[in-house]
Amino acid sequence: MKRTLQLLNDLERDGVLTRYAIGGAMGATFYTEPVLTFDLDIFVVLPRTPGGLLTLSSLYEALRARGYTEENDCVLIEGVPVQFLPAYNSLVEEALNQAREIMYEDVPARVLRSEHLLAICLQTGRDKDRERVRILREQAQLDTNFLADILKRHQLEEKWKLWTE
Repeated sequence: MKRTLQLLNDLERDGVLTRYAIGGAMGATFYTEPVLTFDLDIFVVLPRTPGGLLTLSSLYEALRARGYTEENDCVLIEGVPVQFLPAYNSLVEEALNQAREIMYEDVPARVLRSEHLLAICLQTGRDKDRERVRILREQAQLDTNFLADILKRHQLEEKWKLWTE
């Protein structure tokens, strides 16, 4: 994963993407016991086209030029299947802007805060997200005031009550 993160930093430095952070199950492992996952979810902010559209095509072209290949909905980078997820709403944009700076084997990287990971799980609403919420509540050191603020701003308070009562 070290070399994968080095490549992500290179892509950001080269302007292929504006910002990235680790999310999903791999992001949660920075706060909880590891769970089985098959890919590295990377949330990204992409530069807009002159027409104002967001597209993954320049990112995929940059990766192909570096010798990496697509495999289903991922790109295989240094043996790690990476799924790129554009910041698709205000919650994910906020999560990216407030991601924690970390060092992973002497490589700088970013990971979404545990409170944002939990809120994204609530918003997504799948069975595996419900389980991830349970694990984050049990194992992560959540800032409950920060979480409550996120839930309120993104209209997730009712879902939180349904999932936690």
